[in-house]
Order: sequence, then structure tokens, then C-alpha cells
Amino acid sequence: MTCKGICVRYKAQKPVGTGRYASGQRRCQICEIFIKWEGLWCPCCGYRLRTKPRNLKYKAKLRARVEADTKIERQAEAIAIKA
Repeated sequence: MTCKGICVRYKAQKPVGTGRYASGQRRCQICEIFIKWEGLWCPCCGYRLRTKPRNLKYKAKLRARVEADTKIERQAEAIAIKA
């Protein structure tokens, strides 16, 4: 499993205001690149892509953001049901 250079087609730019994982980007540890890819496996080397951060600080940040998003969605659903 080595990088074949295919992944550069899917290279993701760093998002402004949000984290990479929160915006849907994934990281390949073999190619050492963040890519915008929906699959679970790297299109270049076939290695499993990371969908969550390894660092404890960034895990907590992502978790808080996901919880806030689900809370907003629940509130929107409640308003839609009432209307």
C-alpha cells in the first residue's frame, strides 16, 4: 500500500470557521493528505480513511459541534411539527 498520486485530485482545502472533520473531510495516513471523499477507503492507496481526529482536544471540539448541530435540528423539527 503506497501512494500512487491519485489522491491529489481529491485534495481538500482547509475550511474557514469549521474543522476539517466537521466539514466532511477525511484523512489518509499513508498519503498524508486531507481529501474530500465519501468512501471509507482511500481512492489512491486503498487504506482506511480517518473520519475523526486523534487528538483529545479536537475530539472534544468535534463532539461539541455535533451536539450543537443535533440540538438545532431537533428545535427545527419541533417548530415544523407545531406549524
